[in-house]
Amino acid sequence: MTDKPVDHDDMNQEQSEQPAEDGAPAQAGDAGEQSEVEQLKAQLAEKEEELLRVAAEMQNVRHRAERDIESARKFALERFVEGLLPVVDSLELGIQATEKENATLEKIKEGDEMTLKMLIQTLEKFGVQAVHPIGERFNPDHHQAMSLQPHEGEPDHVVDVMQKGYLLKDRVVRPALVVVSKPK
Repeated sequence: MTDKPVDHDDMNQEQSEQPAEDGAPAQAGDAGEQSEVEQLKAQLAEKEEELLRVAAEMQNVRHRAERDIESARKFALERFVEGLLPVVDSLELGIQATEKENATLEKIKEGDEMTLKMLIQTLEKFGVQAVHPIGERFNPDHHQAMSLQPHEGEPDHVVDVMQKGYLLKDRVVRPALVVVSKPK
């Protein structure tokens, strides 16, 4: 070691004057920043591409859902129609039976009753219920009063049904047309 005092300012000056190993003046920090910027740009480009793929997939899902909904609307009644076709067949057979020589009114009536029973069963299978409210309290949500009639029973009750009503899964399709009792 030397007895000469060390001057730190001189050392700093010497270090800053020394060229960097690659020949450029002390820019080692800049090169690290540039590679970091390049990495961030690459990550950003990757995320943008991923975002575009996700957006395209969402659009495809939306289009598929729209097609499914359109198809469901078009063919929503398919099962119902399939249920009604045997009723149509039965009615056609009934009409053909009237043309036979041995056709009687009794046989035709019996065939019509069977066809009606088949139709009612099909409607019930799909959630359709008849509203035939004789004796029930008048309900304006399910009944339409056609007239009031003096009656000895309780007032505001259905005493006659002019036309049955129908519900589809508890929603009124057609209200029952009824005669409602009023006090004498």
